[in-house]
Amino acid sequence: MTHTTLLPPGWPRPKGYANGILAKGSMVFVAGIVGWDTEGRFEDGFLAQFRKTLENTVAILAEADAEPVHITRMTWYLTDRKVYLANLEAVGQIYKEVLGRVFPAMAVVEVSALMESDALLEIETTAVIPD
Repeated sequence: MTHTTLLPPGWPRPKGYANGILAKGSMVFVAGIVGWDTEGRFEDGFLAQFRKTLENTVAILAEADAEPVHITRMTWYLTDRKVYLANLEAVGQIYKEVLGRVFPAMAVVEVSALMESDALLEIETTAVIPD
């Protein structure tokens, strides 16, 4: 285990995320990543962009010799909460396929727009590689 999940006694167990994480090691900060390819072209649709966003995040983590298991925090910015909720099962499946059973501290926020006008979501990630 690369970190410890923090769950106060008596609290309900979160589904798909952690309330808090304790980790020690080298920190990796990944900027807000979107679902485009290496030429800046966006995938079509929310789920395709979600998959590509996670794949892009994994590629950046690999540059620091980090893996999804090292992820301790994620913040997701969505342009349409309703689309996210309508696709929750598929989101969970894609998440597991790309990241595995990783449950970081997480926030999901609906925003009115993102800087990249074709982006439907953007995800910031923090990872900690143990010493």
